Amino acid sequence: MAPKKKVAPAPGAVKKAAAPKKETNPLFEKRPKNFGLGGNPAPKRDLRRFVKWPKYVRLQRQRRVLSMRLKVPPVLNQFVTRALDKNQAETLFKLLLKYRPEDKKQKAERLKAEAEAREAGKELEKKKPLVVKFGLNHVTTLVEAGKAQLVVIAHDVDPIELVVWLPALCKKMGVPYCIVKGKARLGAIVHQKNAAALAVTGVKNEDQREFGKLVESFKSQFNEGARVQWGGGIMGIKSQHKQKQKERILAKELAQRMTV
Repeated sequence: MAPKKKVAPAPGAVKKAAAPKKETNPLFEKRPKNFGLGGNPAPKRDLRRFVKWPKYVRLQRQRRVLSMRLKVPPVLNQFVTRALDKNQAETLFKLLLKYRPEDKKQKAERLKAEAEAREAGKELEKKKPLVVKFGLNHVTTLVEAGKAQLVVIAHDVDPIELVVWLPALCKKMGVPYCIVKGKARLGAIVHQKNAAALAVTGVKNEDQREFGKLVESFKSQFNEGARVQWGGGIMGIKSQHKQKQKERILAKELAQRMTV
């Protein structure tokens, strides 16, 4: 006799093994959240995409994107790519702080002391103090006259056309120059909100060695450095993906032609 066929049991007839019941603490009641309309407040998420940013933030972001996309001439590109690094800038600003010009309060005190000395019939010391010079026209005059020993230019002057010609003038006149980040940092040296450029006309004997090292470093880095390259021309992430996709399709077609 032929062996009997085993018939599979009906789906409803099979009983699954009951999962062990998880013990729950009756003190803690389960309260599932409903994130629909009129329900619980939605969890926090990153809303920066939906924020209406202030105009100055939008402008600086748009300017940054444009400077990446468009081709930037070497004259402008040096202000973006060749600024001093943190350590060099720190050394330079430590030196500049020693030669801050007097503020309004100090000037008033000096004039008062001079007036009192004159009244007492004493002779006044007329020696001119060594201080950092500021003001774009004043700095330009000092460079043209050959009196400036070092020129410090801010990288974020707006509009940049105000200082874009200054590096070329410094090179022509043989004056060492450097580009630093932050017109506000330069302004703080001379008690102003901002400063486009500063000029050092002289330093004390005790600072000559340190100043000489900085000048030699800036000469090799800026005045005699390699020619500045063109900048920008960087596509966005979407354009890069499209370009790569086109290259893959072309490579695939070329491979098919080679095999035929």
